[in-house]
Amino acid sequence: MTEAEPPPNGRLRTLLSSLRPDLAPWHSSRDFRLLWLSGCVTSLGSYLTYVAVPMQIKDLTGSSFAVGLVGAFELVPLIVFGLWGGALADALDRRKLVLFSEAGLGVLTGLLLLNALLPTPVLWPVYLVAALVAATDGLQRPALDSLTPRIVPHDQLTAAFALNSLYRNAGSVAGPALAGIIVAFAGVQTAYALDVLTFGASLLLLARIRAVPPPTGAERPSVRAVLTGVRYAWSRKDLLGTYAIDTCAMLFAFPVAIFPFLASELGADWALGPMYAASAVGALAVSATSGWTSRVHRHGRLLVVAALGWGAAMALAGLCGSVWPVLLCLALAGGADQISGIARSTMWNQSIPDEVRGRMAGVELLSYSVGPQLGQVRAGGMAGLVGVRASVWAGGVACVVGVVALAAALPSLLSYDDRTDPHAAAVRAEHARAEEERARAAV
Repeated sequence: MTEAEPPPNGRLRTLLSSLRPDLAPWHSSRDFRLLWLSGCVTSLGSYLTYVAVPMQIKDLTGSSFAVGLVGAFELVPLIVFGLWGGALADALDRRKLVLFSEAGLGVLTGLLLLNALLPTPVLWPVYLVAALVAATDGLQRPALDSLTPRIVPHDQLTAAFALNSLYRNAGSVAGPALAGIIVAFAGVQTAYALDVLTFGASLLLLARIRAVPPPTGAERPSVRAVLTGVRYAWSRKDLLGTYAIDTCAMLFAFPVAIFPFLASELGADWALGPMYAASAVGALAVSATSGWTSRVHRHGRLLVVAALGWGAAMALAGLCGSVWPVLLCLALAGGADQISGIARSTMWNQSIPDEVRGRMAGVELLSYSVGPQLGQVRAGGMAGLVGVRASVWAGGVACVVGVVALAAALPSLLSYDDRTDPHAAAVRAEHARAEEERARAAV
């Protein structure tokens, strides 16, 4: 070993340090810590209701169609109010919008609890509340997503998204399992009651975040304001590429709806739960070792590579004839999807000016909500025509082909570099000016 070479244990420490999540946003921003803790609490609680609602509908009707109908009631309000919520996020105090919508979600969950406590619970209020929850979530999500760039330093946005993904992915693994146990042994009433309590805790944390007023001269919320945001998205072909590639990946390679049939075809009905959890496990593994992502600058290329990995992993999952390789492929797909999410979020937060950030978050909500819904329709319809496994592997192949075509058609996505991109430079300069103003005000 030469003098210049670090000892083996030193190299190992360096490697582990590069994988460890970057905690800089947690240390530098009090408001980010409060927002992160609020997200942890409310994410866990929301999974209780996420599992309890279909279980209650199943108990009331015994119909799988009635259970699936919830998605139809949720989709349109989520789209409409997501776009409108983006306009509100650019015109109002984002912290207040998040706070009030969080309170609304807590009240709606309380209505589910009251209905569940009736001697004979009624079905139609469950559908109505599901639609209202989707609408309220659509109002909140753009403000929530556009809040982080205002409370976290510009150079820490990648790390902030990775830390947010850490609790979300942990919740998506542990939440449904915990919810299933609570619903099975204590009933949906207990699940709803616990969710109401988590909203109370979340509100206490959100209330301590400092005000986040709209930019000077913010456009009033209107249909015109929404269209302004859509036109901005269309003018940015690099951003358009992120939306298009995410939609392509979900449309062709999101076969969650046919997992029950895939498990049966593999002779492993016991593996249905692990199939649902596998992608979240892969995503959690990436989140827990995400330190390296803070050193990436060419996020467009990272997004394309990750989307190709997602499609390839899904194609392999369809080709495998044994359940264990399928679970491994699903976990790899989940890891690739998480890397894709980090790249997309970083590009959005680094390069979108604050005055349209909320509206862009509404467009993003549209892109990552519609894709999975259409993907499940595609997977189920194709499975009926060519078989379950063929639906999975053919969708993965179509995803790979589609991503390659989109990347070739949108070269500005591949050339994006946060060190040289003019949009990122303008947002970085605006962050620096805001920091200087806050420092002067503090003196």
